[in-house]
Amino acid sequence: MKRNWDPEELIEHFTFLPDEMQQVGNKSWETRLGFAVLFKFFQYEARFPSYKSEVPTAVIQHISKQVGVPAEEFAQYDWSGRAMTYHRTQIREYFGFRENALPDAEEMIDWLCGGILWRDHDFGHLVRIVYQRFREQKIVPPTSERVGRLIRSAVRKFEEQFFKATHEKLPAAALAKIDLLLNTAASLDDEQEEGGSGEDEATVTFQGLKSDPGEPVVESALREVRKLRAIREMGLPVDLFLDVPLKVLFKYRQRAATEDPRELRRHPAPIRYTLLAAFCCLRSMEITDNLLDLLIQIIHRIGVRAERKVSKELLNDLRRVNNKNGILFDIAESAVNNPDGVVRDVIYPVAGEHTLRDLVKEFNYTGPTYRKKIHTIVRASYGSHYRRMIPKILDILEFRSNNKAHRPVIRALDIVKKYADTGQRYLPLSEDIPVEGVISAANKEIIIEKDEKGQERVSRMRYEISVLQALRERLRCKEIWVAGANRYRNPDDDLPKDFEERRDENYKALNQPMDAEAFINLLRQAMKDGLDKLDAGIPKNPKVEITDKGNGWISLSPLDPQAEPANLARLKAEIVRRWPMTSLLDFLKEADLRIGFTDKFQTAAAREAIGRDALQKRLILCLYALGTNAGLKRISAGEHGEAYNLSSRIYFNLGHR
Repeated sequence: MKRNWDPEELIEHFTFLPDEMQQVGNKSWETRLGFAVLFKFFQYEARFPSYKSEVPTAVIQHISKQVGVPAEEFAQYDWSGRAMTYHRTQIREYFGFRENALPDAEEMIDWLCGGILWRDHDFGHLVRIVYQRFREQKIVPPTSERVGRLIRSAVRKFEEQFFKATHEKLPAAALAKIDLLLNTAASLDDEQEEGGSGEDEATVTFQGLKSDPGEPVVESALREVRKLRAIREMGLPVDLFLDVPLKVLFKYRQRAATEDPRELRRHPAPIRYTLLAAFCCLRSMEITDNLLDLLIQIIHRIGVRAERKVSKELLNDLRRVNNKNGILFDIAESAVNNPDGVVRDVIYPVAGEHTLRDLVKEFNYTGPTYRKKIHTIVRASYGSHYRRMIPKILDILEFRSNNKAHRPVIRALDIVKKYADTGQRYLPLSEDIPVEGVISAANKEIIIEKDEKGQERVSRMRYEISVLQALRERLRCKEIWVAGANRYRNPDDDLPKDFEERRDENYKALNQPMDAEAFINLLRQAMKDGLDKLDAGIPKNPKVEITDKGNGWISLSPLDPQAEPANLARLKAEIVRRWPMTSLLDFLKEADLRIGFTDKFQTAAAREAIGRDALQKRLILCLYALGTNAGLKRISAGEHGEAYNLSSRIYFNLGHR
C-alpha cells in the first residue's frame, strides 16, 4: 500500500458506511481500532497486512477519528493473539472470502503458465496480477513470501515448457551452427588468455554479435551486414518466436549476452539452444535497426558535407550586392532611354562590371548552379567511396510499404539493385523508371539529361543518390518499413496482436479514454492550454521574440546562468569539513547501505548464484564505473579484490538497461 494519501482519497477508500460500522460492534479501545484498520485494509487490498508498519499512518489516523480511539493505541493491538485470528475470520466472512489452500496455489501456477507468462515476466507486475486473481476468486492470498515463491515456481515451470518446445522447433542445422558459434567463442577466449590476437575482423564471433555498430561510416555498415548475414545463415525458423512478446524474449537475450560461452555450454540442451536462439533473433532485429540508422546517417552526411564544401567555396568568392532593386531599375531605365546603345557605353556607367559579376555570382549561389555543384560533389563522394556498401545493404534488407503513394520508391530501389553491379552510365530506356515521388522537381534537370538527338536519359549514379535520399525521408516517417526490423518494422504491427481482445486493459494501462470524442477533447484542451500559456508568456518574456523572418520565426536568447544556491555551497563546505578525504565511491556505498537501492537490480539469469554481499559490491563498482565514465577495466585495477571478468557481465547488463 502506498504511503502518502490525499484527504479526498482517505474519505473515498477508508470511510466506514453505516452497515460496515455495525461490524465494529461493541469492541473497545485498541481492539476496536485494530479491527477497524484490518477491516478497511482488507476492503482496499483484498488481503491482510503482513506487519503493523505496512499500514500508513495517515490511514490509521483517519480511521481512529471514526471509531473514537486515539491512533497511538494501534501500537498496543495484539498482532499474533487469538483476538486477531477471530477478527480476520469475521472480516473474511463478511466479504465472502475463504482461506487459500494447496490446490489454489497449483491452480494459480497453471493459470500463470497458461496465459500470463507468455506476455509478461516482470516480477512486480506478476505480484499485482496474482493478488488481483485472488481477489476475483474471493480467496485470501498467502503471505508475500509465499506469493513470491508461487510466482517463481510458475516462471520455472513455464520456462521448462518454453525451452523444451523451442528446442523441438529448431532444425539440426541450426543447432550445429549455434554449437559452432559457442565453440568459436570459447576458443577465442582461450587465445586471448594465452596472449593471442583473438578475434579476426573477417570472422563474425559471439562477442562480435554483441558489439555496437560504431561510427556512421562505410566500414561500420559493412560490419553490420556481415553480422546480420551470419545470423541469417544459422537457419532459425522464421516463426520460432512468432507469438512471444519482445519483452519476454529480451529477458533471455540479456541472459545469453551476460553469460560466458563456457557457462552457456554447461546448460542443458533446451536451455542453451533457446537462450542462443532468442539472442540471435533479437540481435537480428537490433542489427537491422542499426544498419538502417547507419544508412540514414551516412546519406545525410554525404549531403551535408557537400553543402558545406560548396557554401565555403562560394562564400570565399562572393560579395553580397546591396540595393539590387535600385541597380536593376537604373539598368532598365538606361536601356530604355538608349535602346540602340552599346552595353559598355549604356549599362556600365550605371552598374559597373564588378557589380554585375557579383550579381551573377549571388544568383548562382541560390540558383540551379548551386544545386548542380552540390550534386556534383555528392556524386563524386558517393561514387568513389560510399557506393560500395549500397549493393550489400539492398541485397540483405527487404524494403516494403503499405502506402501506394510511396510504392515508386520501392520500385526505384529494385532498379538500383538490378543495375548496382553494372558499369552502365545511364539506365536503359526500356526500364519503367519511377520519377514522381522519387526525384525532386529541383533536381530533375540534373538527373534526367538529353543526348545529341534530344532524347531523355537518366544518369544511373545520380538517380541512385536521389533514390537513397527519398528512402531516407520515407524511413524516418515509417512510410517505408523493413522486414525483420524492430524500430523500422511494419507500422501495422506497432500494436500487440491481442490489443482488441484486451482493449479495456490496454486503454487503462495507457491511461487514455476509450471514447474517441473524449480523447479528442482532452487533446484539444491540452493544445489550447499550451497556446494560451505561450500567448500570455511571450509578451512578458524578454528572452523570446517573434521576428519578421520566414513566417514569423521565434527567436530565443540564451538564458543567463543561475547563481549557485546558497544552501548548496554550505552543504559542500560542511561535507568537506566533516569528511575531507571521502571519495564519491564512499558516498555511493553509504547511500546503498542506508536505502538499499542495489536490491532493485534483478538478475537476468534464473537465479543468483553468488552471495548478495558480493553482488552488492560489484554493482556499486559497476555503477561507479558507468557514472564517472572511468570504465570497468580501470575500476577493476583497484585494490578491492574484484577482477574484470567477474564484473563485466554486470557492467554489460547495466549498460543496456
